[in-house]
Amino acid sequence: MKVTEHIEKAKGKTLFSFELIPPQKGRSIQELYDNIDPLMEFNPPFIDVTTSREEFIYIDREGLLDKKLTRMRPGTLGICASITHKYNVDTIPHVLCGGFTKEETEYLLVDCHYLGIDNVMALRGDAMKEEKYFIPTKGGHKYANELVTQIANMNKGQYLHEVIETNNKSNFCVGVAGYPEKHMEAPSMDSDIRRLKEKVDAGADYVVTQMFFDNKKYFSFVEKARAAGINIPIIPGIKPAAVKRHLQLLPQVFKLDMPDDLVRAIEGCKNNVEVREVGIEFAIQQSKELMDFGVPVLHYYSMGKSDNIKKIASAIF
Repeated sequence: MKVTEHIEKAKGKTLFSFELIPPQKGRSIQELYDNIDPLMEFNPPFIDVTTSREEFIYIDREGLLDKKLTRMRPGTLGICASITHKYNVDTIPHVLCGGFTKEETEYLLVDCHYLGIDNVMALRGDAMKEEKYFIPTKGGHKYANELVTQIANMNKGQYLHEVIETNNKSNFCVGVAGYPEKHMEAPSMDSDIRRLKEKVDAGADYVVTQMFFDNKKYFSFVEKARAAGINIPIIPGIKPAAVKRHLQLLPQVFKLDMPDDLVRAIEGCKNNVEVREVGIEFAIQQSKELMDFGVPVLHYYSMGKSDNIKKIASAIF
């Protein structure tokens, strides 16, 4: 079932969902199951599975470093299929511009269609670790709105190079990212809203926001989006603070602000056990306020750990 259909079926009730990161290659999928199991009591209608782009590693070969391109967390589509089979829940694979040609993207989307996957999250993706700015893959998309257009074309039975025209069309529900505090590369909030509108006009069906800690930023973002004619569901993404280094790491990596009351509470913690409890309590209050606002879904970035998400969900749902 499509995300938009789940939202319509809920008739105004806020739904619970979460996002997983594939394990590093060589690790067992059982680790994911162990973290999914405690969250299934909250009846998530869908679960997101991220896709990691390629990265360079250096292998020591008798004193010389051999530079190799690899993916450390492959298997997104296989994990989606496995989770759907095991839990009978919709899964949403993340589809990236970075690291994929248009042809590779088409193959991935065809495989999703074969497997009966109804939803995909279309993202540009981040720059590689060695790149200062995002550089598109040769033969790939530069912007997320181009990726959304490719998916929308497949929904019309239009494939690349006009090789296939078919009545057996895909019917993907397409999610895209939104940034309550603007994308780090956007010159202004207004320009970022225009980029989001381009994705919506290309065929996006819903938005999931980057994590934020100040709900006022989300409320303002929704207001600006609606004023720009963006009327699809805007799902807030929530990440509970869990360790003290999040005070520096999250603002630096995601270019976001953390409310001073949260900062002071974390600074006063003696260890990360206390930080985790502060993060849980803050996320509970944040979630309650968002639910009162009438958000369609509360989407949690679990980062492969479920104990804190379970405590938050137990207080909310």
